[in-house]
Amino acid sequence: MTAVPDVGIAVNEDLLIPDAATRRRILDHIADAGLDHVTTGDHISFHGGAGFDGLVTATSMLAANDSLDVLVGVYLAGLRHPMVTARQLATISQLAPGRLVLGVGVGGEDRSEIANAGVDPATRGRRLDETLQVLRRLVTGETLDHDGPFFSLRHACILPPPDPPVPLVIGGSGDAAIRRTAAHGDGWLGIFCSARRFAATVERVRAAAAELGRPAPSWFGLSLWCGLDADGARARERLVHRLEALYNLPAEKFQHVTAAGTPEQVAARLAPYVEAGAGHLTLVTVADSVHHGIDLAAEVRRLLQAEFAPVA
Repeated sequence: MTAVPDVGIAVNEDLLIPDAATRRRILDHIADAGLDHVTTGDHISFHGGAGFDGLVTATSMLAANDSLDVLVGVYLAGLRHPMVTARQLATISQLAPGRLVLGVGVGGEDRSEIANAGVDPATRGRRLDETLQVLRRLVTGETLDHDGPFFSLRHACILPPPDPPVPLVIGGSGDAAIRRTAAHGDGWLGIFCSARRFAATVERVRAAAAELGRPAPSWFGLSLWCGLDADGARARERLVHRLEALYNLPAEKFQHVTAAGTPEQVAARLAPYVEAGAGHLTLVTVADSVHHGIDLAAEVRRLLQAEFAPVA
């Protein structure tokens, strides 16, 4: 039986403002609308300097609302030292236990971002693998010695450990992401992929984890850019304009892995992903206002919850 999905929203730029009351109103609206979580991204210096720190942003969201969960999707953990990341997770867990999911990714869309962070782009995958190996041990409260190509630690320990543990989910596509999820992750987070590819990745992750003797990851999520409006054509126009400006690529590159239209059209677009195993959906909304986008995303959630609700 297909599980009823959690549905959240990403509204990054609208929350990166100094007006605390406005931030609280946005987050309260998301919670009151029934959405399950908020997702934030992470970049150090993307395409010439843009970005925001994912864990700092997550902390501000958790502190401004007492009920919403936060997903960081994805944090460029390979550009940070694992001791620092482990301490941040431990601190956030003390402030908001059980409300954070950390997605991690290798990055690479902007190689200068990686190089300017002091990391050789050619080694970023291996560095992330070692980061995850060390991080998973540190967040248990273990004291460890470690000698690797990128990190050397002596009697390293982070206390108190996050309680409950912070789920670590792996973002990305292809063989490397599947291997990394099977070896180090509690789940996998996809973006810019078809429903067919999503289903195939879920099965490959489970098979790879079994080969390693690890429990099969149970957390599978999708972040999907969505243009939302009562007028489907207007929704598509807004989405195209936003993606072309952000990624400097033509709209044709995105049309098969994004959604645009009314809530009914977007829910129908998402249903095959849910059937493929996506239990955690984030709508990266493009709408005429942040509050209108929240209401439309909540309607998408209602439609999906009704479609996949268990039959009595």
